[in-house]
Amino acid sequence: MSIEQLAETALAMVAPGKGIIAVDESTATIGKRFAAVGIDNSEEHRRVYRELLLTTPKLSEHISGAILYDETLRQSTRDGVPFARYMAEHGMIPGIKVDSGTVPLAGFPGELVTEGLDGLRARLQEYYRLGARFAKWRAVINIGDDIPTGTCIDVNAHALARYAALCQEQGLVPMVEPEVLMDGDHDIETAYEVTEAVLRSVFGALYEQNVLLEGTILKTSMVVSGKDCAEQADVQEVAESTLMCLKSTVPAILPGIVFLSGGQGDEDATAHLDAINRLGPNPWPLSFSYGRAMQQAAMALWAKDIAGNTGKAQETVYARARANGLAALGQWQGG
Repeated sequence: MSIEQLAETALAMVAPGKGIIAVDESTATIGKRFAAVGIDNSEEHRRVYRELLLTTPKLSEHISGAILYDETLRQSTRDGVPFARYMAEHGMIPGIKVDSGTVPLAGFPGELVTEGLDGLRARLQEYYRLGARFAKWRAVINIGDDIPTGTCIDVNAHALARYAALCQEQGLVPMVEPEVLMDGDHDIETAYEVTEAVLRSVFGALYEQNVLLEGTILKTSMVVSGKDCAEQADVQEVAESTLMCLKSTVPAILPGIVFLSGGQGDEDATAHLDAINRLGPNPWPLSFSYGRAMQQAAMALWAKDIAGNTGKAQETVYARARANGLAALGQWQGG
């Protein structure tokens, strides 16, 4: 795929008023979410649940694409249509999570590094054949006593850049996701400093490894107070801090930025996105790539009656997509 096609796909991912739904929980992670609502973690339950999400009527009005898990990319609707084909036919771009998760960073207690580069070129070739047109890799940065270290930030940035270069070589738009976790009692100033250092390192590594920014999407955490911080920053402060941090680190040539919800409540994630966009105009579209904040309410409804509640659950998914789509334009009215 040419750089023009990569750029075209990247721009389509952040089309005005549209965002990405993350449906890429690993089998273990979806198992925990199913267990919380009393659903058995079988392959068929996972398939049915993902079908519910992806076939929500009118979803493409506010959703440009979905990040899938390996299993899901290989699955089909109950009518036998592969999910990737169904999405493409309904105006949504199929994406795929390609990292293999985090492991402790040797020599650096409390810090993590993401694995999955081994054999990635061949996997990306296969994912492209299966219909994926973008990919995602997540790096995780913890804030704590004397962490993150510069080493942790840099090794994760290097891996993100290697992944991104391999994606572009195989015709996939890389979604680069450095997540600064909300866990901890740090204040918003600390979150700002760490996020700024992480983004500087990531864009430095992308530049060094010849990644074409025109064909790359950033998925990032918002600058928020730690979950256990006694003083929680309000919506306006989160919006202003997040935007200032992005403007000081992210090149304007990037086609767009999507935010992860990162454990924020559904409403909080939408309110923050809306407030950020009301501060515009900005150098790039600022949209969303939410998982839990798009799915939580729908999963709880569906779990009460798997056979009977599909329609109701889909209405909830659509309502969340619409709210976040409006927030991506700075036009959300709350509720």
